[in-house]
Amino acid sequence: MSKAYGQKLKILYVLDILKKYSDEQNPVTANDICKYLEEKDIPSERKSVYKDIEALIDYGYDIIYSRSPKGYFLASREFEEPEIHLLSDAVRTAKFITPKKTRELVKKFDSMLSVTARQKRQKNIYIDFSKKSNNEEIFYNIDKISDAVADGKKIEFDYISRELTGRDFVDVTKKMKVSPYALTWQDDHYYLIGNYEKYDNLLHLRLDRMFKIKIIDETARFFGEVSEYKDVFDVTDYVTKIFGMFSGELQTIELCCNKKIAKTVVDRFSEKIFITNVTENEFCFSFKAAVSEALVTFIMNFSDEVKVLKPVELQDMVIQRSKKILQMYEN
Repeated sequence: MSKAYGQKLKILYVLDILKKYSDEQNPVTANDICKYLEEKDIPSERKSVYKDIEALIDYGYDIIYSRSPKGYFLASREFEEPEIHLLSDAVRTAKFITPKKTRELVKKFDSMLSVTARQKRQKNIYIDFSKKSNNEEIFYNIDKISDAVADGKKIEFDYISRELTGRDFVDVTKKMKVSPYALTWQDDHYYLIGNYEKYDNLLHLRLDRMFKIKIIDETARFFGEVSEYKDVFDVTDYVTKIFGMFSGELQTIELCCNKKIAKTVVDRFSEKIFITNVTENEFCFSFKAAVSEALVTFIMNFSDEVKVLKPVELQDMVIQRSKKILQMYEN
């Protein structure tokens, strides 16, 4: 590039150098910055670098001068190092993100770190690609579904489910037309919550199993016709009432639990549960949820430490599940 053009870009390169090479433990001096600029064929002097740094500070960048070791470093970034680690780990472990997209996103997050922090980070990265989705359409699908929700339109797509045929599981494709209401990340999967036009209820579909999504020129069914929500579809409230993303009629559930599992219960149901009785060793509480096999599984995970008080339907489901388990070992 020409010297004149290089001088116009110099302050941007100074900022780039501070982002890439500086942190609290590894500040860069004006001489260091001059050397990096020379590699870009941009001649510079320390005095001009000082002025550039002052201008960046005036603009709002948090650039600190350190006396030991001597040099400048960028003290604040768009994302701090622990935040980048958190986001990167979430992407690495998310099953619905494909291996290709995982690599791309992790690389983008790492580019926000200094070179030293990035090298330290890369030594500890492990990605289990065997548990990742292979649906490369998922990010485009998120965008399309979000547009459909915002515009109040229906969507059409192919939905692939795994079904047992003989001794093998095979992919079965079903054409679906759905009124979309919300997207939610639950139990390590990304779900669409909506209404399938053949039924008067809500359903949950995994995005990694949805292909060839298109928005159609049909007005989506109002969620108030198929749910308890009339003004706003409250995703947070709805998800807390549904176990394992399986829908069903909401009922008042009453459980009695050993105090040893109190922390686990609070983690699962939040602190909004209604405590009905407390003894020396137990506590009872109620909450609203759909009675489902997923709820039965949750209860049985705790063996004799949880007892169902209400409803009778749920009691019977737990009893029947217990009998089936017993029969497996008696036969």
